[in-house]
Amino acid sequence: MKDYSSDKIRNVCLLGHGGAGKTTLAEAMLFNTGVLDRFGKVADGTTTTDYDPEEIKRKVSISTAIAPCEWKDHKINVIDTPGYFDFVGEVKQGIRVADSAVILVSGKSGVAVGTEKAWAFAKEQGIPKMFYVNKLDEENANFFNVFEQLVNTFGKGVVAFEIPIIENDKFVGLVDIINMNAKKFDKDKLIDVEIPADLNDRITSIREGLNEAIAETDEELMEKFFAGEAFTHEEIVKGLRIGVADGSVVPVFCGSAAANKGVWALMDAIIEEMPSPVDKPSIKGKKPGTDEPVEFKAAADAPLSALVFKTIADPFVGKISIFRVYSGTLKSDSTVFNSTTEKPEKTAQVFMLRGKKQIPVDKLVAGDIGAIAKLQHTNTNDTLCEQAKAIVLDKIEFPEPALSLAVEPKAKGDEEKISSGLHKLQDEDPTFKVKLNTETHQTLISGVGEQHLDVIVSKLKAKFGVSVNLIEPRVPYRETIKKKVKVEGKHKKQSGGHGQYGHVWIEFEPGPQEDLLFEEKIFGGSVPKQYHPAVDKGLREAITRGILAGYPVVNLKATLVDGSYHDVDSSEMAFKIAARLAYKKGLPMASPALLEPIAHVEIYVPDSYMGDIIGDLNKRRGRILGMNPQDDGIQQVVAEVPQAEMAKYATDLRSMTQGRGSFRLWFERYEEAPAMVANKVIEEAKKHMAEEDDDE
Repeated sequence: MKDYSSDKIRNVCLLGHGGAGKTTLAEAMLFNTGVLDRFGKVADGTTTTDYDPEEIKRKVSISTAIAPCEWKDHKINVIDTPGYFDFVGEVKQGIRVADSAVILVSGKSGVAVGTEKAWAFAKEQGIPKMFYVNKLDEENANFFNVFEQLVNTFGKGVVAFEIPIIENDKFVGLVDIINMNAKKFDKDKLIDVEIPADLNDRITSIREGLNEAIAETDEELMEKFFAGEAFTHEEIVKGLRIGVADGSVVPVFCGSAAANKGVWALMDAIIEEMPSPVDKPSIKGKKPGTDEPVEFKAAADAPLSALVFKTIADPFVGKISIFRVYSGTLKSDSTVFNSTTEKPEKTAQVFMLRGKKQIPVDKLVAGDIGAIAKLQHTNTNDTLCEQAKAIVLDKIEFPEPALSLAVEPKAKGDEEKISSGLHKLQDEDPTFKVKLNTETHQTLISGVGEQHLDVIVSKLKAKFGVSVNLIEPRVPYRETIKKKVKVEGKHKKQSGGHGQYGHVWIEFEPGPQEDLLFEEKIFGGSVPKQYHPAVDKGLREAITRGILAGYPVVNLKATLVDGSYHDVDSSEMAFKIAARLAYKKGLPMASPALLEPIAHVEIYVPDSYMGDIIGDLNKRRGRILGMNPQDDGIQQVVAEVPQAEMAKYATDLRSMTQGRGSFRLWFERYEEAPAMVANKVIEEAKKHMAEEDDDE
């Protein structure tokens, strides 16, 4: 591949609902540019951008892949992203480094939730977008129905740049609305034909919409439009350029990626209509460790700035860091500065990635995308730059994991391998988190959804050779007391030689703080001072296991009020045991209660789902605290719900809202569990303890 200057590069992200044909379109583009001698198929596992064994097995994209190709003296970096919602982190990575987006829509199923999400991501990123209505060669495909849906959903700025020619229910050609000509497919060629007369009415109506959109891009054109004058071809092209760049015009193209029809026109449009990296003249960032803004020119001779937007944990090659150069030039075998970790890095061979294929290059200029293996101190979201002219680029904001499950090894002794494998996968995927819950002694993995965690488990087996089961995590309940009691604890052993003697009277009552509050009110030294810490320690050890279900005890105040000791037989150990005996005897008499963790939940859903969401939260014993309208017809529901009721909420919310809802959740406080819940938890805990005793 030859060297391209920044203005000849196009970084285009393929977005859309799962199954819309993004990977097949990427394959068609690579095939058309001569990069591939044969056209791979998703069903056969032979495409360039779905190369991961998991993707081949599942026949869906799981991670974002880069596929550079050359077309008419330009380089197009095709960024193929997954369509399934569980892999939204990958989409965020791909779109962060794109200058434009092609949103694919199926000609059969039309606008789907994934289409809406893709639009929202592109809008959030502030990049121009175009639609490609795909699969027009399939039965029941209807371009005009889908086009109408697009206009109704995304506004009048959505304009058809071409429409299909359908004869005998077959997709045979295209009408170019801008240049007003028609072409039919003839094997691998296009032949000029007359515009079919039966399309005239549709074309007239589409041209009117087009002219209106063009008029809105420029005041002179607006005047001309209202005066009823026709636009010249130059004015149309100029108006569309402005409109596409500022997002007020969204072109619609059509075809069939699998049949490689209508792909050439789309590739031409990417080069002609979509911006190059230099169309955004400056790169903005911050000075490391400050909020002071820094600005570099988006040019090859400017100071270096590059963002690592994705990391691959390859068991053979090690870590591969994929980055986009925003300014300057990144060369092989040079030293760069990581302004995020504030450490220098030696770059080995810089290469471009086409799927999994590595293509070595000497350098990458501003706007280009490439990769380096084995960087020591660099992770996703880090900025690489020059130490003397340091900059930190804006990070990708990843969604918080929404579903947590506990990992159970299938084979004993695999714990170490599991932990190491999971942490390597965490480096690769910022939407995946691993943590050890010290209280329940479970390793918890958290991700965006069930499919996401299922893929993690499969990767763990394939890459690191260990198998695990996923189970629901244990809920960290607590125990407390509601009544004040005074009890005696006496430990006395006389068996020849040195005996043991410890004797205490302790008052237990509800305490003001979560941690144990220990006080002593001893008169006349009935328990000498040196043994008070032992009593405190004995109680602190005891409260780690409650008497109802073995959960830690909180909000407990213990006051040592009396006791006795023996000159020879008393010891710290004896008083520790006496304190524990008092605890075991006293707590059952003090109205013990089970506390459950309550989570604060914020749910974001379209208006139309509000009834279902509220009804479902009520079933989960939730309390609604408020409802706040947001932008774009979205409502925020704020509630408090017992954590035990929220285990699979990510999956349930997705099915209730067809994937349109999202939520955030965090621990708020503990509250007494209702008797029905408490009894069930206590019963299960006793069963669990009995099983543990049997194992021992």
